[in-house]
Amino acid sequence: MLSPLSLISPISPISPRKKTLAAAALLAAAAFTLSACGSGDDSASSPVSVVSEEGGSGKAATVLDQPFAKPDLVLTDTHGKKYDLRAETKGHPTLVYFGYTHCPDVCPTTMSNIAVAMKALPKAEQDDLRVVFVTTDPGRDTPAELGTWLKSIDPRFTGLTGDFATIQAGARSLGISVEPTSKDKNGKTVSVHGTQVIAFSPKTNGGYVLYGEEATVDDWTKDLPKLVRGAKP
Repeated sequence: MLSPLSLISPISPISPRKKTLAAAALLAAAAFTLSACGSGDDSASSPVSVVSEEGGSGKAATVLDQPFAKPDLVLTDTHGKKYDLRAETKGHPTLVYFGYTHCPDVCPTTMSNIAVAMKALPKAEQDDLRVVFVTTDPGRDTPAELGTWLKSIDPRFTGLTGDFATIQAGARSLGISVEPTSKDKNGKTVSVHGTQVIAFSPKTNGGYVLYGEEATVDDWTKDLPKLVRGAKP
């Protein structure tokens, strides 16, 4: 029997037997895994529609039965210019990820895996694909900071920053938890965020596929040729 997800600890492994994932708008903390950068607590919940994927399928992707609408986000890119997510990515295959440049592990690994896999695509498909990294730590991630960090991974990636409340609302519309940057018990600044990548179809502009942090370079290399066509991986 399917049930809404409870909040998963950053250090708890995701069971390979079965993953039950939210596929509709919901209050974020009840939905997805948080990164190892921190942890949060939010007891709010709401009814959700879910789609399940049995473990052992060999797939890193989960195709959602109810695609997410692309967030209505207007933020600032690495050049200091306004960037309308819907307008700029309309009709293009698009990957959206929420993270931050000071993340020690998950964020750079996820972005690097995608960058490496992109190189296997034909040039035209590489140019068509939009990869958007939205910071969850806008206080530190200025346009210049984002630009420098992304340039070291892939200069074609788009980095966005802006008002935290706007960013948080955009993430929550995709069922992804983002909490304000805070200090841990050792005084270290941490940013708590979900670690999912949402793939949006160039045909419908709907977010129809979800990837977790366990997706490897091989997974992305295998799936990107289908995602750029709006096909199911």
